[in-house]
Amino acid sequence: MAASMVRVTGLLCRLHGAIHVRRSLSSSQTLAQKIPNVLWNLGRLNHVAIAVPDLEKAKALYQNVLGAKVSDTVPLPDHGVYTIFVELGNTKLELLHPLGQNSPISGFLQKNKAGGMHHICIEVDNIKTAMSDLKQKKIRLLSEEPKTGAHGKPVVFLHPKDCDGVLVELEEA
Repeated sequence: MAASMVRVTGLLCRLHGAIHVRRSLSSSQTLAQKIPNVLWNLGRLNHVAIAVPDLEKAKALYQNVLGAKVSDTVPLPDHGVYTIFVELGNTKLELLHPLGQNSPISGFLQKNKAGGMHHICIEVDNIKTAMSDLKQKKIRLLSEEPKTGAHGKPVVFLHPKDCDGVLVELEEA
């Protein structure tokens, strides 16, 4: 888990590293020169997704053992998953289970029999602008257009090889 957080921290620093550049600029520059032109903003952590081999068992753990508020199971055929959200107050966990043979979660669970962290989801204020900017910064997107995510909002996934080994989902807030 600590290595994952280091990767996430590294990604966040790379995505918005330009903001920190202003500290190193000389004081003789105008304010307009010091502040980068930010076209989109990274928001809060929306959820951490966990692939699970037994969705009902995982749901029971969070609901009955840990006492969390847990959503109903929702099929998302466009993404090839069943999903359940676990409310944590300041964020959510998303429990993922394969829906159909071509589910990306099936492949993940074949490699990770007990399940495990699949991706993190971070909110952005403008997904199209974020996508365009990230492409220019050589961050690969896993789709050319946003898809509708579990919350009914546009989402896009960033290639884990460009994000320190972490699959990152961006969701428009």
